[in-house]
Amino acid sequence: MEREESRFSVVNIGPPIEGSAIFRSFLMDDSDTKVYLGGGGVYRSEQGKPVVLDVVKNVKKRIVSDAALNHEYLPELGLDSFTRAATELLLGPQSYAVIQGLAFSIQCIGSTGALRIGADFLRSCLQYSVVYCSNPSPEKHNNIFMRAGFTTVSSFRYWKPGNYSVDMEGLLNDLNEAPKDSVIILQVCGHNPTGCDPTRSEWMQIADIIEKQQLFPFFECYSLGLASGNIDVDAWPVRYFADRGFEFMCTQSFSANFGLYNERVGNLTFVVKDASVVIPIRSQFSLLARESFSSPSSHGALIVANILNNHELRENWKVCLYEMSKRILDMRQGLQDCLERFGTPGKWNHLSSQSGMFSYTELSHQQVDYLSKSCHVYLPKSGCINICGLNEKNLKHVAISINQAVIRFPRIEKN
Repeated sequence: MEREESRFSVVNIGPPIEGSAIFRSFLMDDSDTKVYLGGGGVYRSEQGKPVVLDVVKNVKKRIVSDAALNHEYLPELGLDSFTRAATELLLGPQSYAVIQGLAFSIQCIGSTGALRIGADFLRSCLQYSVVYCSNPSPEKHNNIFMRAGFTTVSSFRYWKPGNYSVDMEGLLNDLNEAPKDSVIILQVCGHNPTGCDPTRSEWMQIADIIEKQQLFPFFECYSLGLASGNIDVDAWPVRYFADRGFEFMCTQSFSANFGLYNERVGNLTFVVKDASVVIPIRSQFSLLARESFSSPSSHGALIVANILNNHELRENWKVCLYEMSKRILDMRQGLQDCLERFGTPGKWNHLSSQSGMFSYTELSHQQVDYLSKSCHVYLPKSGCINICGLNEKNLKHVAISINQAVIRFPRIEKN
């Protein structure tokens, strides 16, 4: 009997997800010296494992032992005690927007889910169709907005090659050319993948252009507190825009700064100028949530809410953030010191001047390929490394490997 052709035969194989492919290669490697420097925004311990914070462990035990705990669905917009606490964490409890009821939040499936449902809202309710993402930025940014129906997905210059810094001139020029109502994706702190953030005065210049061009700022906040070790310092750009009276949206992730990666705890904060628009906006998001995931997960949100709404637990968590950020800074400085001590060609002081979990090394594809195949050091082709993959045991090996890669395959500078 002749086999009937499947209706699904028209489906093509999609391109591999680079991060997942790199991690699989790392897991299959049986070398004792293998090092994984990918993994996106995962904070890792000295043992190379995702960290479970002590304060989180204790709260989980408390939640599980609560006799009143059940598994009732959350409302479409999530756990109120979580979303209120997340809003205050981002904007500060004394924020005018918070006090006046001009700020509110929606619980989402991680920050990626927050970005997607935010894009759906902007396209379906405001008919926005143009978005600008930083160049470089995570690949998912472009894909999320294209799938949400945006017709123009563009970019603004962000990284200044060879200078290891933010290209402010290019950034401002590109935003100045953006048409009215363009959505501008801005990362709050610890920029992924470059690790470079604008200064406060540069943020003010960005705000001036956005105001003049009537653009819409859409912030992303991956790992609040892990860039500087201080929530107030890291959240300054968002609070500045709120204080100036901008309307905007901001995604929040509680993966890295709480260690809740597979709980997918995300939040989407709105800041508006008129409290009368809050109810209509929330009603539209209720529909969007109902049509996509129906109801968010409660367990991770309960953990975050318990910690943020308890002064003692919140202070314990802030101590954890400081210790985590300090280890990141120590690893940055340690890698720089090793590379400079070995006389590695090039400049490496950007490692200690960047902030957050990511560092854009400008290693070439050939150098990255050599690192994985010959040195068992795994990282994306972009040369972006997750600093948290470094520890005292592998630091020297990584530095020696980078030194060898740079010497064997020197970059050819373009005129």
